[in-house]
Amino acid sequence: MIARENVKISSLTTMRIGGPARYVFEVEKLSDITDAYNFARLYNLQTFILGGGANTIGHDEGFFGVIIKNAMVGIEDKDGLLKIMGGTVWDDVVNYACSKGYTGIEALSSIPGRAGAAPVQNIGAYGQDISDTFVEAEVYDSKTSQFTVLKKDDFDFSYRKSILNTTEQNRYFVISITLQLQKGQMERPFYKSIEIYIDDHRETDFSPANIRKIVAAIREDKIPDPVIYPSAGSFFKNVYLKTDKDIRNAEKKEHPLHYGKDGVKINAGWLIEHSGLAGELIHGMRVSEKACLILVNDSATGYEDLAKARNEIIFKVYDKFGYWLEQEPVEIP
Repeated sequence: MIARENVKISSLTTMRIGGPARYVFEVEKLSDITDAYNFARLYNLQTFILGGGANTIGHDEGFFGVIIKNAMVGIEDKDGLLKIMGGTVWDDVVNYACSKGYTGIEALSSIPGRAGAAPVQNIGAYGQDISDTFVEAEVYDSKTSQFTVLKKDDFDFSYRKSILNTTEQNRYFVISITLQLQKGQMERPFYKSIEIYIDDHRETDFSPANIRKIVAAIREDKIPDPVIYPSAGSFFKNVYLKTDKDIRNAEKKEHPLHYGKDGVKINAGWLIEHSGLAGELIHGMRVSEKACLILVNDSATGYEDLAKARNEIIFKVYDKFGYWLEQEPVEIP
């Protein structure tokens, strides 16, 4: 196990905000996990599970506890049944699957982070969610101090949610996930952005490998690289309309609606853009001009600046459209 002390959270997260973490443990084998949690219990320290840091916000005062990261990597493939160690870079998983001709996660290309974090918020993009192919996860239960397996139904997946970021947040350390993929390809109609790209570039190859290339090209054009432009990825969740009345009202106002398997939603990026905020610099946070869902840390001095920018955006969108935006990234307590 790799153990470090007084590590700046800003160096562990892609938004690059946050004070020192008292301890950071990177676990390399199963026994390291129990050692890390036993250490935290011995000294009565809080724990926080961190993946690649792409969907996580730190606070200026830091975290006087133990951050635990999964450094176990690898993919075991049994005819499309993939067991993936939680520390594996997620995009490496997608690349592997597409190289084998497996369909099911090709639209999730170029999403930053680690495989163990994928089920936490049920990552999704361009019509696919991790829950579509999810089978189970091997986890360590910090409540019972036992290793166990959670099946798909245990996760209670929904849009950007699972038990891992709601009712059981920070309870389970994800050791590995298992996905069931199939040979084949996605069927049209695809998500609107993909369809537009296909028409513009006269694409006829819909194999997983080519859909991956298309999605990567779309994301590269729209989404700032967090390595160059610090961000936490999509900062706001899309707005789901819960009642028929809400849907009818949105249709009357000609808001662009997306009708998907999870219900009817309005893209939060559209709401932000049409609130006049595209490209705006707000308390050091810049609203990405091409992808308004993303806040780029341009010159923010800390969490307070981020919070002010977030709240200002939320209230402006509400004043304009009457919808409350919800933050997507989790925060280290």
